[in-house]
Amino acid sequence: MISSDPAARAAQVLSRPFSLGGLTVPNRVVMAPMTREFSPGGVPGPDVADYYARRAAGGVGLIITEGTYVDHPAAGTSGNVPRFHGEDALAGWSRVAEAVHAAGGTIMPQLWHVGMAREAGAPPFPDAPPSGPSGLALDGTPSGHAMTREDLDDVIAAFAGAAAAAERLGFDGIELHGAHGYLIDQFLWEVTNRRTDDYGGDAVARARFAAEIVAACRAAVSDGFPILFRMSQWKMNNYEARLAESPEELEAILAPLAAAGVDAFHCSTRRYWLPEFEGSDLNLAGWVKKLTGKPTLTVGSVGLDNEFIASFQGGQSTVTGIDGLLDRMERDEFDLVAVGRALLGDPKWAAKVFEGRTDEHVPFDASMLRTLG
Repeated sequence: MISSDPAARAAQVLSRPFSLGGLTVPNRVVMAPMTREFSPGGVPGPDVADYYARRAAGGVGLIITEGTYVDHPAAGTSGNVPRFHGEDALAGWSRVAEAVHAAGGTIMPQLWHVGMAREAGAPPFPDAPPSGPSGLALDGTPSGHAMTREDLDDVIAAFAGAAAAAERLGFDGIELHGAHGYLIDQFLWEVTNRRTDDYGGDAVARARFAAEIVAACRAAVSDGFPILFRMSQWKMNNYEARLAESPEELEAILAPLAAAGVDAFHCSTRRYWLPEFEGSDLNLAGWVKKLTGKPTLTVGSVGLDNEFIASFQGGQSTVTGIDGLLDRMERDEFDLVAVGRALLGDPKWAAKVFEGRTDEHVPFDASMLRTLG
């Protein structure tokens, strides 16, 4: 029976273990992926291992790393974002996984290809052109390379190779970045996907590339190795964008991904408490769970009073309660909760929740990013 005491209730609801594929996550708190650009040359160093290990030691059950570039020339747009390929980078990631495990946590790398979000001439491979399903930027204007079938095969192989490397290095699963207007999401979205072949057209066709990536990753790892898929309606600099205007449209996009082998969906929103469609209080994670039958992670301003865009533009985020989150979790609307900025500001956020010490939480301020540890 869930306690009526707020502190005890939070501990009971969030400290329950949860199974993802063959993995048992020790509690329901997940560290959300957040790009930091603290890996010069794409290689995560000891400071990166310490950064993640501190969050694991602070009570986080599952850590999803910052986005890591797969082995494709057009995958990235920064020389300081970590790669998930190459001997030095993979050795660094192996040490990160070891440090998190030693601190009692579990960890998955987020595998990433930025697609048309790449800036022409940017590192790590300046000669690689921005590439996407139709060579269109997020506003629908031509500005890059429309990917050929050979390009698609190369990217699918890059994701599968990274998945295999993750399992080989001792990670506990992977997350595929299919959100926020990056490459996989560019295929899902009709604004950026104007293809007339098998990878464009209706929602099912637009989901084909993502489903083939999932299937290739599934084939590259063992049966119990979890595959998470991060998805969103909104895109970078377009927070009103939508993949689907109705539950039926959303189901058409997600069903092929679930069938291909996704174990759980990580549903990115700006505010977790907002309903996704009219006529229901369910948020995006709640709808995705209802439509696919798969476990879901919710995320979006957990424990803070403003959404992330405002805070990164200089506004301080004040700590708030999580009673509404707990209400939804008790109703099984979603299964895990991903926490971003609150964990940047306070590595012990989870432990304090479990111990009823929420009055000790540290507010997030964007200035923390300059000295983040």
